[in-house]
Amino acid sequence: MALTIGITGGIGSGKSIVCKIFHLLGAPVFEADRISKELLNTDQGLKDRLIREFGEAIYRPDGIIDRKKLAGIIFNDDVQLSKMNALVHPAVKDAFLEWTAQHQEVSYIIHEAAILFESGFYRMMDFTLLVSAPEEQRIWRVMKRDGISEEKVRERMKNQFSEEKKQKMATFVLRNDNSHLIIPEILRIDKKLKTDGKIW
Repeated sequence: MALTIGITGGIGSGKSIVCKIFHLLGAPVFEADRISKELLNTDQGLKDRLIREFGEAIYRPDGIIDRKKLAGIIFNDDVQLSKMNALVHPAVKDAFLEWTAQHQEVSYIIHEAAILFESGFYRMMDFTLLVSAPEEQRIWRVMKRDGISEEKVRERMKNQFSEEKKQKMATFVLRNDNSHLIIPEILRIDKKLKTDGKIW
């Protein structure tokens, strides 16, 4: 039975690149953030529940979610955001369990999620790996990548746990701060998981 490794990291930490490297090493990767966005358009049960909670206006006539209208409802409103998460997370969990059942022929699988700890999904993992980088470095990376202001980056960051809190919750911290070589560390973790079934 494949081990389940949860990988997360704050915005700009480089978690997606880390997951791509693990994928190149043969690990299937469940991209929770991408899947959750797809389910908003493809899971009819979820769509019905969202419409009941937030109104029909959040979907366009073609049945595709209107992200701007939805964002206008949940942005800066913790109560509405919690309602949204309470509807979406169970659908993502079901999709993950179905996906997991189809990927048991490998040593380990990856569950990549920006809010692994915040959503509670970390409880389903055998191990959790946090990709960590200093806040200022992460902000600079996102500003450069997305062409947005520091203020906008900080707005995105506020719905995530602090780096310190996530480090305390993680099984292992992978430092992607330009001072540590992450590829040799990923290769070491991959070998350890495949031979000993452990992450350290």
